[in-house]
Amino acid sequence: MLVLPAIDIIDGNCVRLYKGDYSTAHKVADSILETAKSFEATGAKFMHMVDLDGAKAGKRVNSDSIIEVRKNCNIKIEVGGGIRTMESVEYYLENGIDRVILGSAAIKDPEFVREAVKKYASKIAVGIDAKNGFVSAEGWTDTSEINYIDLAKQMEDIGVQYIVFTDISKDGMLSGPNLTMLDELKAAVKCNIIASGGVANLKDIINLTDLDIYGAISGKAIYTGSLDLVKAIEVAHAANHNGKGANI
Repeated sequence: MLVLPAIDIIDGNCVRLYKGDYSTAHKVADSILETAKSFEATGAKFMHMVDLDGAKAGKRVNSDSIIEVRKNCNIKIEVGGGIRTMESVEYYLENGIDRVILGSAAIKDPEFVREAVKKYASKIAVGIDAKNGFVSAEGWTDTSEINYIDLAKQMEDIGVQYIVFTDISKDGMLSGPNLTMLDELKAAVKCNIIASGGVANLKDIINLTDLDIYGAISGKAIYTGSLDLVKAIEVAHAANHNGKGANI
Protein backbone atom coordinates (compact mmCIF):
# COMPACT_ATOMS: atom_id res chain seq x y z
CA MET A 1 0.00 0.00 0.00
CA LEU A 2 1.06 3.56 -0.64
CA VAL A 3 0.86 6.27 2.01
CA LEU A 4 0.26 9.64 0.36
CA PRO A 5 0.87 12.70 2.55
CA ALA A 6 -1.49 15.51 1.62
CA ILE A 7 -1.14 19.21 0.95
CA ASP A 8 -4.38 21.18 0.58
CA ILE A 9 -4.06 24.73 -0.68
CA ILE A 10 -6.16 27.86 -0.14
CA ASP A 11 -4.84 31.35 -1.03
CA GLY A 12 -1.37 29.89 -1.55
CA ASN A 13 -1.29 28.45 1.97
CA CYS A 14 -1.09 24.88 3.20
CA VAL A 15 -4.35 24.35 5.12
CA ARG A 16 -6.68 21.72 6.57
CA LEU A 17 -10.47 21.65 6.78
CA TYR A 18 -12.96 19.95 9.07
CA LYS A 19 -15.54 17.82 7.22
CA GLY A 20 -14.92 19.78 4.02
CA ASP A 21 -16.16 23.07 5.50
CA TYR A 22 -14.18 25.92 3.95
CA SER A 23 -15.00 28.20 6.89
CA THR A 24 -12.88 25.92 9.12
CA ALA A 25 -9.74 26.30 7.00
CA HIS A 26 -6.64 26.83 9.10
CA LYS A 27 -3.01 27.10 8.11
CA VAL A 28 -0.90 24.10 9.12
CA ALA A 29 2.50 24.92 7.63
CA ASP A 30 4.48 28.00 6.66
CA SER A 31 5.67 26.80 3.26
CA ILE A 32 4.06 24.48 0.72
CA LEU A 33 7.41 23.71 -0.90
CA GLU A 34 9.23 23.01 2.36
CA THR A 35 6.36 20.80 3.50
CA ALA A 36 6.59 18.83 0.27
CA LYS A 37 10.36 18.48 0.69
CA SER A 38 9.85 17.20 4.22
CA PHE A 39 7.44 14.55 2.94
CA GLU A 40 9.94 13.51 0.30
CA ALA A 41 12.68 13.27 2.93
CA THR A 42 10.63 10.76 4.95
CA GLY A 43 10.65 8.34 2.03
CA ALA A 44 7.13 8.96 0.74
CA LYS A 45 6.89 7.94 -2.93
CA PHE A 46 3.67 9.74 -3.83
CA MET A 47 2.06 12.96 -2.60
CA HIS A 48 -1.54 14.16 -2.82
CA MET A 49 -2.11 17.86 -3.56
CA VAL A 50 -5.46 19.65 -3.79
CA ASP A 51 -6.23 23.14 -5.06
CA LEU A 52 -9.19 23.85 -2.76
CA ASP A 53 -9.80 27.28 -4.29
CA GLY A 54 -9.83 25.59 -7.67
CA ALA A 55 -12.31 22.98 -6.49
CA LYS A 56 -14.77 25.70 -5.53
CA ALA A 57 -14.09 27.95 -8.53
CA GLY A 58 -14.12 25.16 -11.10
CA LYS A 59 -10.75 26.18 -12.54
CA ARG A 60 -7.05 26.20 -11.68
CA VAL A 61 -6.25 28.77 -8.98
CA ASN A 62 -3.17 27.58 -7.05
CA SER A 63 -1.51 25.70 -9.90
CA ASP A 64 1.64 27.84 -9.75
CA SER A 65 2.31 26.64 -6.19
CA ILE A 66 1.79 23.05 -7.27
CA ILE A 67 4.12 23.31 -10.25
CA GLU A 68 6.76 24.95 -8.05
CA VAL A 69 6.70 21.81 -5.92
CA ARG A 70 6.91 19.64 -9.04
CA LYS A 71 10.02 21.51 -10.23
CA ASN A 72 11.79 21.23 -6.87
CA CYS A 73 10.89 17.71 -5.68
CA ASN A 74 11.38 14.22 -7.11
CA ILE A 75 8.40 12.66 -5.32
CA LYS A 76 5.48 11.60 -7.54
CA ILE A 77 2.47 13.92 -7.31
CA GLU A 78 -1.25 13.55 -7.90
CA VAL A 79 -3.34 16.72 -8.11
CA GLY A 80 -7.02 17.46 -7.72
CA GLY A 81 -9.21 20.54 -7.50
CA GLY A 82 -10.83 22.47 -10.31
CA ILE A 83 -9.74 20.22 -13.16
CA ARG A 84 -12.79 20.47 -15.41
CA THR A 85 -11.27 20.81 -18.89
CA MET A 86 -8.83 18.93 -21.06
CA GLU A 87 -6.68 22.06 -21.06
CA SER A 88 -6.27 21.77 -17.29
CA VAL A 89 -5.51 18.05 -17.52
CA GLU A 90 -2.86 18.72 -20.15
CA TYR A 91 -1.43 21.68 -18.21
CA TYR A 92 -0.67 19.51 -15.19
CA LEU A 93 0.54 16.44 -17.07
CA GLU A 94 2.73 18.47 -19.42
CA ASN A 95 4.26 20.16 -16.38
CA GLY A 96 5.29 16.85 -14.86
CA ILE A 97 2.37 15.96 -12.59
CA ASP A 98 2.05 12.18 -12.47
CA ARG A 99 -1.71 11.82 -12.00
CA VAL A 100 -4.67 14.20 -12.10
CA ILE A 101 -7.89 13.69 -10.18
CA LEU A 102 -11.21 14.53 -11.77
CA GLY A 103 -13.94 15.13 -9.18
CA SER A 104 -17.02 17.14 -10.03
CA ALA A 105 -16.48 16.34 -13.71
CA ALA A 106 -17.30 12.70 -13.00
CA ILE A 107 -20.85 13.74 -12.10
CA LYS A 108 -21.40 16.67 -14.41
CA ASP A 109 -19.44 15.67 -17.52
CA PRO A 110 -18.71 11.92 -17.68
CA GLU A 111 -17.94 12.23 -21.38
CA PHE A 112 -15.00 14.47 -20.50
CA VAL A 113 -13.75 11.81 -18.09
CA ARG A 114 -14.10 9.21 -20.84
CA GLU A 115 -12.07 11.39 -23.23
CA ALA A 116 -9.37 12.03 -20.63
CA VAL A 117 -9.07 8.33 -19.75
CA LYS A 118 -8.92 7.36 -23.42
CA LYS A 119 -6.04 9.78 -23.95
CA TYR A 120 -4.12 9.45 -20.68
CA ALA A 121 -5.22 6.11 -19.17
CA SER A 122 -3.66 5.54 -15.73
CA LYS A 123 -2.67 9.19 -15.36
CA ILE A 124 -6.35 9.94 -14.70
CA ALA A 125 -8.01 9.26 -11.34
CA VAL A 126 -11.54 10.06 -10.24
CA GLY A 127 -12.26 11.54 -6.84
CA ILE A 128 -15.49 10.35 -5.26
CA ASP A 129 -16.41 12.39 -2.19
CA ALA A 130 -19.46 11.12 -0.33
CA LYS A 131 -21.70 12.43 2.41
CA ASN A 132 -24.14 9.88 3.85
CA GLY A 133 -23.39 7.69 0.85
CA PHE A 134 -24.22 10.34 -1.75
CA VAL A 135 -21.65 12.04 -3.94
CA SER A 136 -20.73 15.69 -3.35
CA ALA A 137 -19.27 18.08 -5.91
CA GLU A 138 -18.05 21.65 -6.36
CA GLY A 139 -15.53 21.49 -3.53
CA TRP A 140 -18.04 19.58 -1.35
CA THR A 141 -20.55 22.45 -1.50
CA ASP A 142 -23.08 20.56 -3.65
CA THR A 143 -24.51 17.14 -2.73
CA SER A 144 -26.01 15.05 -5.52
CA GLU A 145 -28.48 12.18 -5.44
CA ILE A 146 -25.92 9.76 -6.89
CA ASN A 147 -24.83 6.82 -4.73
CA TYR A 148 -21.05 6.51 -4.43
CA ILE A 149 -21.05 2.84 -5.50
CA ASP A 150 -23.13 3.60 -8.58
CA LEU A 151 -20.75 6.37 -9.63
CA ALA A 152 -17.72 4.14 -9.05
CA LYS A 153 -19.21 1.47 -11.32
CA GLN A 154 -19.90 4.07 -14.01
CA MET A 155 -16.30 5.25 -13.80
CA GLU A 156 -14.98 1.70 -13.99
CA ASP A 157 -17.05 1.15 -17.14
CA ILE A 158 -15.44 4.26 -18.64
CA GLY A 159 -11.99 2.79 -17.98
CA VAL A 160 -10.95 4.65 -14.81
CA GLN A 161 -8.21 2.73 -12.97
CA TYR A 162 -7.89 4.85 -9.81
CA ILE A 163 -10.57 6.12 -7.44
CA VAL A 164 -9.79 8.48 -4.57
CA PHE A 165 -12.60 7.94 -2.09
CA THR A 166 -13.40 10.39 0.73
CA ASP A 167 -16.10 10.05 3.36
CA ILE A 168 -16.55 13.77 4.01
CA SER A 169 -17.85 13.17 7.53
CA LYS A 170 -14.46 11.69 8.39
CA ASP A 171 -12.26 14.33 6.75
CA GLY A 172 -10.08 16.21 9.21
CA MET A 173 -11.71 14.50 12.18
CA LEU A 174 -8.98 11.96 13.02
CA SER A 175 -11.74 9.46 13.78
CA GLY A 176 -10.57 6.69 11.48
CA PRO A 177 -11.49 6.03 7.85
CA ASN A 178 -14.89 4.60 6.94
CA LEU A 179 -13.77 0.99 6.60
CA THR A 180 -17.27 -0.26 5.82
CA MET A 181 -17.75 2.04 2.85
CA LEU A 182 -14.23 1.34 1.62
CA ASP A 183 -14.77 -2.41 1.86
CA GLU A 184 -18.06 -2.12 -0.05
CA LEU A 185 -16.39 0.03 -2.71
CA LYS A 186 -13.48 -2.37 -3.14
CA ALA A 187 -15.90 -5.28 -3.50
CA ALA A 188 -17.95 -3.42 -6.11
CA VAL A 189 -15.18 -2.40 -8.53
CA LYS A 190 -11.75 -3.57 -9.64
CA CYS A 191 -10.27 -0.04 -9.61
CA ASN A 192 -7.33 0.82 -7.37
CA ILE A 193 -8.88 2.49 -4.31
CA ILE A 194 -7.11 5.34 -2.52
CA ALA A 195 -8.66 6.06 0.87
CA SER A 196 -8.93 9.64 2.10
CA GLY A 197 -10.40 11.11 5.26
CA GLY A 198 -10.10 10.15 8.90
CA VAL A 199 -6.68 8.48 8.95
CA ALA A 200 -5.41 9.24 12.45
CA ASN A 201 -2.75 6.73 13.48
CA LEU A 202 -0.84 3.57 12.64
CA LYS A 203 -3.83 1.39 13.53
CA ASP A 204 -5.76 3.05 10.70
CA ILE A 205 -2.92 2.32 8.28
CA ILE A 206 -2.92 -1.32 9.41
CA ASN A 207 -6.70 -1.54 9.00
CA LEU A 208 -6.43 -0.21 5.45
CA THR A 209 -3.68 -2.68 4.55
CA ASP A 210 -5.93 -5.45 5.89
CA LEU A 211 -8.58 -4.30 3.41
CA ASP A 212 -5.94 -4.54 0.67
CA ILE A 213 -6.48 -0.89 -0.25
CA TYR A 214 -4.11 0.53 -2.89
CA GLY A 215 -3.33 3.79 -1.08
CA ALA A 216 -4.07 5.91 1.98
CA ILE A 217 -4.02 9.71 2.07
CA SER A 218 -3.24 11.46 5.33
CA GLY A 219 -3.08 15.17 6.05
CA LYS A 220 -4.11 16.43 9.46
CA ALA A 221 -2.75 13.39 11.32
CA ILE A 222 0.72 14.04 9.92
CA TYR A 223 0.62 17.75 10.76
CA THR A 224 -0.59 17.15 14.34
CA GLY A 225 1.89 14.32 14.89
CA SER A 226 -0.73 11.66 15.64
CA LEU A 227 0.59 9.71 12.65
CA ASP A 228 4.32 9.17 12.23
CA LEU A 229 4.75 9.26 8.45
CA VAL A 230 8.00 7.28 8.51
CA LYS A 231 6.42 4.46 10.52
CA ALA A 232 3.28 4.56 8.39
CA ILE A 233 5.36 4.10 5.24
CA GLU A 234 7.22 1.21 6.90
CA VAL A 235 3.95 -0.52 7.78
CA ALA A 236 2.58 -0.05 4.28
CA HIS A 237 5.83 -1.26 2.73
CA ALA A 238 5.75 -4.39 4.88
CA ALA A 239 2.19 -5.05 3.74
CA ASN A 240 3.32 -4.84 0.13
CA HIS A 241 5.90 -7.56 0.77
CA ASN A 242 3.18 -9.69 2.30
CA GLY A 243 1.17 -9.46 -0.89
CA LYS A 244 -1.27 -6.77 0.23
CA GLY A 245 -1.77 -3.33 -1.26
CA ALA A 246 0.10 -2.16 -4.33
CA ASN A 247 3.28 -0.46 -5.34
CA ILE A 248 3.41 2.58 -7.60
